[in-house]
Amino acid sequence: MKAFKAYDIRGVFGKDLTPENVYRIGYFLPSVLPSKEILIGRDIRLSSDTMFEALANGITDAGVDVADIGLSTTPMVYWGTGHYNFDSSVMITASHNPKDHNGLKISAKNVLPVGFDTGLNRLKKLVESDDPVVVKEKGKIKKLDIKADYLNFLNSYKEDYSELNISIDFSNGMASLFKDDLFGNNYHAVNEMADGTFPGHEPNPLEPENQKDIKSAVEKNGSDIGVIFDGDADRVMFIDEKGKFISPDLVIALFGHYFLEGNSKKEKVVHDIRTSKAVGEYLKQFNAEVVIWRVGRAYGATKLREVNGIYGGELAGHYYFRDFYYSDSGLMASLIMLDILKRFKKEGKTLSELIHSISHYANTGEINFVISRKEEAMKAVVDHFNNQNPTAYFDFDGYRLEFPEWWFNIRPSNTEPYLRFLAEAESQPLLDEKTQEIFKILKPFIDKK
Repeated sequence: MKAFKAYDIRGVFGKDLTPENVYRIGYFLPSVLPSKEILIGRDIRLSSDTMFEALANGITDAGVDVADIGLSTTPMVYWGTGHYNFDSSVMITASHNPKDHNGLKISAKNVLPVGFDTGLNRLKKLVESDDPVVVKEKGKIKKLDIKADYLNFLNSYKEDYSELNISIDFSNGMASLFKDDLFGNNYHAVNEMADGTFPGHEPNPLEPENQKDIKSAVEKNGSDIGVIFDGDADRVMFIDEKGKFISPDLVIALFGHYFLEGNSKKEKVVHDIRTSKAVGEYLKQFNAEVVIWRVGRAYGATKLREVNGIYGGELAGHYYFRDFYYSDSGLMASLIMLDILKRFKKEGKTLSELIHSISHYANTGEINFVISRKEEAMKAVVDHFNNQNPTAYFDFDGYRLEFPEWWFNIRPSNTEPYLRFLAEAESQPLLDEKTQEIFKILKPFIDKK
């Protein structure tokens, strides 16, 4: 099955994922994650109800009960898994993918992420095997309403935002479940109604095309900030008051004011290998220890737990929190961002000024190359620069080589046929020079159309 990815199960419904193979996923899931009862939530996609029926039938035919929380955000499933001590859980969602996709995000006990290396590989073998389905004593499906309890948790991070002018793009996704409870009337709404056809735009806020609505709203409303969620609300991104997209890794630095300022304890903050050097430099003022690790929730959340970090984040807009079972929550992250902005607005500082104070570097952003010979291409680049005495060398997710005035990361995508590249330098001319040097090395490896 092509739908089994590094971090989850995802693909085109009816092609990569059918009711038949989703049923087998449900049936064999308790063999991989022994469970008495499995928590299941789902997003608004048109295929999600069919997915739920197939998954729940498979699980109950294996003799295991299902707790159905209905429509939910992915973080709501994570929180429910930990708060109510479920053995495992599944969120039915394709996150930011197009409307014809769907998928499954699986967590083990204590909200441990289940990736390909930690269980999905075994599940894939069972689903693809000739092992027959033997219906045991059938489990039960029960409805479980956890929204009020989860909202109480989120409200502990909420402040009075009446002094802020906020625009929010819900991307017609699941964050809209909490739009009135969390934000009241203190915001300008964009694409606010949950709709599985995603009529506003695709629910991927990283794509510039999908940021147009929120940028326009910020400018039209004179907002202090723009907030945009992805389809299942595990990710969130921000627009400053000038309508400019904020690189999500820089928000990791900004969160230091919430979690670290005034904290006498030396805390650890986890970020992925693509993160700006400015983040670690900025967090030094809070005596934080930065831990660099691999890209993806299955790795980032697990590393945060391993080192008992206070929070962490990724360039893709995931933010993980110790107090959220080391998992990610777009809504929690948005509340923390609004709390920080409220404080600094009182001091006369704008969001763009805050971000400017964090980073002065020129950055390429992540660039994708269609390259089949990924290992050869990476080796060619790394061999070329390894002779130039890098000040830091990381090789656990592709490679990151740092030099006094610049650095780069090159890594293979875990989910798509790309070799991904990102570089940062102290000046634009230096960045241009180094990226052109690297592009010249990569050119012979690029797949021909």
